[in-house]
Amino acid sequence: MRRINRIIVVGASLAGLRAVQALRREGFEGEVTLVGAETHVPYNRPPLSKSVLRGDDDVTLPGAEELGDQWLRGRQAVHLDVRNRTVSLDDGTAVGYDGLVIASGARPRRLDGVHTLRTLEDALALRAELESGHEHVLVIGGGFIGGEVASTARQLGRKVTLVDSAPYPMRAGLGEDASLWLAAHHERNGVELITNVRVTAVNGGQVRLSDGRSIAADLVVGGMGVVPNTEWLDGSGLAVDDGVLCEPTLFATRSTDIVAAGDVARWPHGLFDGEMVRIEHWANANEQGAVAARNLLAGPENAQPFLEVPNFATHVHGARIQTAGLPHLADAASIATGSPEEDRFAVAFTRRGVPVGAVAVNSPKDLIQLKRAIIARKTV
Repeated sequence: MRRINRIIVVGASLAGLRAVQALRREGFEGEVTLVGAETHVPYNRPPLSKSVLRGDDDVTLPGAEELGDQWLRGRQAVHLDVRNRTVSLDDGTAVGYDGLVIASGARPRRLDGVHTLRTLEDALALRAELESGHEHVLVIGGGFIGGEVASTARQLGRKVTLVDSAPYPMRAGLGEDASLWLAAHHERNGVELITNVRVTAVNGGQVRLSDGRSIAADLVVGGMGVVPNTEWLDGSGLAVDDGVLCEPTLFATRSTDIVAAGDVARWPHGLFDGEMVRIEHWANANEQGAVAARNLLAGPENAQPFLEVPNFATHVHGARIQTAGLPHLADAASIATGSPEEDRFAVAFTRRGVPVGAVAVNSPKDLIQLKRAIIARKTV
């Protein structure tokens, strides 16, 4: 282990927490400063769009209790000085480091008059709106956040309209077969689905669409994707392009003392021919925070590339949808098991005959087999 005395972890969500835990497990006895924009102890975000909206406040994130009080709550990093190795905070203080973990996450894209869902405060505010009696909920974006909000709102007995710019919800991530099934699944569960259009404005309960239509809604919720939080790195000299650009080992490009992890990190994935990826899902942050921290301690010459297969899962109207790999890279896809008509199937995605992705609907065991094929780079 190389000699490092002071480490700053910017970002106190999942990736940041796992980084701090890994540092201690690896025997690092120096000073660790964790900087978190929120005042809460790190919490689990997946329940925000599901159980929290239904009234369950349990967002416990195992391991968060290990932090104690040795971290800076409610503080944001505003500038990085690479030459002098300092991070400036929004209260005017500057903290020095020998090693830095960037885990500053991402924030939702916003539109005036639209609720977003990223933080615990967002979820509680949206829950209060749902409990206030709003009957018609319009959701912008059919991704996993939008789909989960639509599903939860239907469980609560609300009328739901889902507007998506693609022909079918989650088409880019699920491919044609699964996204077509998902569209029908939404409709079977009472969601009014409007596709191939964008929301252009929300004003006084009226939602204007790009095709000229206007829809009245009591409550509008947006799941329009996220933007990585990299503004505080402007002028630092770090390479930033849709995230912090990293080496395969998660070291920031051309840096020997800075690593990145979670939603903010973009790196060439070795299992997919060096394809540049930035992954926004729970499992990636959970695994990447620890690997980034271990690599920081080891140094660039001893660091290991991050080769975990991306995967995520969501529940929509009672169905479990899972993905592994990068289905959007595929040049071919085929249903490997089951059928959409049975609401249970798995899809294998290949590029030049090599497995690159998998999608499973109510078929977790099949996803495991297809994920193994992606790792082995052999067709099942």
